Amino acid sequence: MGDQFAIEVDSLGVRFRRSRRGRRSIKSMFADPKHRTPKDEFWALRDVSFQVRPGESIGVVGRNGQGKSTLLKLVAGVLLPDEGSVQVNGGVAPLIEITGGFVGDLTVRENVRLTSGLHGMSKAQVSERYDGIIDFAELEEFQDTPYRHLSNGMKVRLAFAVVSQLDEPIMLVDEVLAVGDKAFREKCYTRIDEMLSAGRTLFFVSHREADLRRFCDRGLYIRDHRLAMDAPIEQVLTTYNSDT
Repeated sequence: MGDQFAIEVDSLGVRFRRSRRGRRSIKSMFADPKHRTPKDEFWALRDVSFQVRPGESIGVVGRNGQGKSTLLKLVAGVLLPDEGSVQVNGGVAPLIEITGGFVGDLTVRENVRLTSGLHGMSKAQVSERYDGIIDFAELEEFQDTPYRHLSNGMKVRLAFAVVSQLDEPIMLVDEVLAVGDKAFREKCYTRIDEMLSAGRTLFFVSHREADLRRFCDRGLYIRDHRLAMDAPIEQVLTTYNSDT
């Protein structure tokens, strides 16, 4: 892949099990996909291809269970595809299931240092940005509180505050702001606006059409686990609404 694309997805496909019973054998995992179609597996996404240029703002729409969040996880590298490929030219700031990775018994202060470091910040960068992270998360009085004692809203605020401080060129955002109150959500949106103004690439999953229109120029419509439409966001929303 050349540097002209931030993200390149080619013939992407991933399968999941319908139940937890049983496991794939080693032999079946390495068998030709055409010769292994267990009845308890289904394609969460299949035959998805698109390219994203640096600085583009992409909105992903579709009904629940069609594979939108799965697509973001594939781009983030959290999941590996069963078919096709995902290539990302540059690091990602994954605002997806962002409360994952925090340690319940560690304090807010310790978690900020740990998770920032795991995301690639140097100790100097963490020290420099620490006060700003705590201020953004509105957790000044909870810095020495164990993470597990925070409310869900506090956890989301802390996670967004950490991840939005990353210098990665690509942002992946997946409905994570629905937990926060309106005032904090607006603060997050302002931060996303700032990141976009700095030339970041945005990959955004949301059911809120106002948010999609605010941030995105282009839309991807996932229907029946495949890419049904790739067009300007208004056209995609019109088609999606006519289908639902």
